[in-house]
Amino acid sequence: MSGRKTMGRASPILLIILSLGVFFATYNLLTMIFDHRSLGKWAPVDTDGALSFDPIIEMPEDVRKPKNAKLLFHVALTATDAPYNKWQCRIMYFWYKKQKDLPRSEMGGFTRILHSGNPDNLMDEIPTVVVDPLPAGMDRGYIVLNRPWAFVQWLEKATIEEEYILMAEPDHIFVKPLPNLGHGGYPAAFPFFYIKPDQHEKIIRKFYPGPVKNVDPIGNSPVIIKKDLLEKIAPTWMNVSLRMKDDPETDKTFGWVLEMYGYAVASALHGVQHILRKDFMLQPPWDLEIGKKFIIHYTYGCDYNLKGELTYGKIGEWRFDKRSHLRGPPPRNLSLPPPGVPESVVSLVKMVNEATANILNWDTQ
Repeated sequence: MSGRKTMGRASPILLIILSLGVFFATYNLLTMIFDHRSLGKWAPVDTDGALSFDPIIEMPEDVRKPKNAKLLFHVALTATDAPYNKWQCRIMYFWYKKQKDLPRSEMGGFTRILHSGNPDNLMDEIPTVVVDPLPAGMDRGYIVLNRPWAFVQWLEKATIEEEYILMAEPDHIFVKPLPNLGHGGYPAAFPFFYIKPDQHEKIIRKFYPGPVKNVDPIGNSPVIIKKDLLEKIAPTWMNVSLRMKDDPETDKTFGWVLEMYGYAVASALHGVQHILRKDFMLQPPWDLEIGKKFIIHYTYGCDYNLKGELTYGKIGEWRFDKRSHLRGPPPRNLSLPPPGVPESVVSLVKMVNEATANILNWDTQ
């Protein structure tokens, strides 16, 4: 299967300048909009879109999805051509294919948005669109700034059949079929405990004039959002993130999550509120069980002694940490954790092993 598709190299600087104009026009308009959270009557929604219990923010009753209706979303993840990124993408795509056509899934097509500017050796394995990185030096070593710029380019030139998009990341594993958790003008997002706009009001005020409570505690991923909404938000997300990086106080305070705040602020500037879904994702080793959650996010290292006790911050006698494999993929058939380690970590390792056992040429860099 060939997924090769390479975009033309339009001037990134020109597009950034044009997008800045859109951003400031939008920003000035939205200075007059202060509180968009009056949403009327609410009704709960469950993990497959039917009415039930929502962990944080309940669904407005007037935007409920008709039962049995399928609203497909396109799975999109931004990626680099580094070996560390490639093996994660391969595992992620393996589990996407396993879950895509199962009952309750509303997964549509898949695109790896490769922002290295050049094709790589996974083009025929994973459907891929190549876009340009930011101009040299603009990211100042913070490579994540390429993510919003990659989405701007992809949305502008790609043909996307689905009405919705899931923004995902390479270190996501689908543990069960994922339904469309978004509803019309209300995207679905995972709330991160470390994204706290209300604790950084002074900084948020530099970029957003409305109430800080309107800024959701989220990043761009995982988010399921209507394509037309993302087309509006993406240029603003890019420019807010660049402005945040240019501001020393903001850069120092937000650090590696700066671009996540950039997305949250950009969404608020466009008056977009996300439905916050704790069941969207789990993060081992802190989340102990999979339960009804849909995605494993293995961003944290999992370190345990042989008694099954967590030794976070200290290399364990048993460990799984993606950062142990920066230069190439982990070996097949990783050892399972010792007895007593939580189900979430055991499931993670088993799913990594299943993927690597079935991906051809796994040792390819």
